[in-house]
Amino acid sequence: MLRSILAAFALLGLSVAAHGQDAQRSECLAMANAPPRATPVSLRRTAKADEVAITYAGHSTYYIDTPGGIRIATDYNGVYRTGRLPDVVTMNRAHSTHYTLFPDPKIPYVLHGWGENGQPAHHEIRIGDVFIRNVTTDIRRYYGDDSGGEMIKDGNSIFIFEVAGLCIGHLGHLHHKLDESHFAAIGRLDIVMAPIDGTFTMSLAGVSEITKRLRAAVVLPMHRFATPLDEFMRLIGQQFEIDQRSERTLRISRDTLPSTPTVIILDGV
Repeated sequence: MLRSILAAFALLGLSVAAHGQDAQRSECLAMANAPPRATPVSLRRTAKADEVAITYAGHSTYYIDTPGGIRIATDYNGVYRTGRLPDVVTMNRAHSTHYTLFPDPKIPYVLHGWGENGQPAHHEIRIGDVFIRNVTTDIRRYYGDDSGGEMIKDGNSIFIFEVAGLCIGHLGHLHHKLDESHFAAIGRLDIVMAPIDGTFTMSLAGVSEITKRLRAAVVLPMHRFATPLDEFMRLIGQQFEIDQRSERTLRISRDTLPSTPTVIILDGV
């Protein structure tokens, strides 16, 4: 009983912290304007940097566990589950595999990547030790066979998670190249979760161009069902190191980012 009461107060504290303050200045945007790998003073640490755990659950869902105990699930549809229920879920509406309109009511924060009444989604929120924001892109209307169709303006969101000195981005169901305004709004990413299907979203060449422009040290592939990993590694390996692992979880800190841009392929489908 006492544990339940304490948990309720903890979540209340998170809610107050998230909604009761002005949106903080993005450190990732500040770093984008700094020399490569430079870190703002506010993110410099004298002790060992905190680790973030990133677990591949399937399709486009990664779980991000922060040092402060916040759990985030990306492109959450309720099917790809691992461990405890997340505190925060982000969604995109390309297909039902990327969202659910009926998430578990015990999830405190549900962030849609699409807006209502023709308005773009806008998120700038601090929850515990993570700052979450989004950058909208257009999305192709889906007719069930990837035949294309009209583009829905601001129908997709690139979600950015700033935690433990790391800038982590999830490209969502990205359907087009990014322009200068997108790159300016995103800033620099240390870790980027990118779709590699090569057909339903973007070509591998297009994804490679985006990840290089973002200066990401780590690329985590998702949407892996359409492109055999061997083919993906052959095509993209000329520009990135390939690190294929037998586990589903990556534990990483700012201090342990690879010095050479690396695609880390975690176990899973």
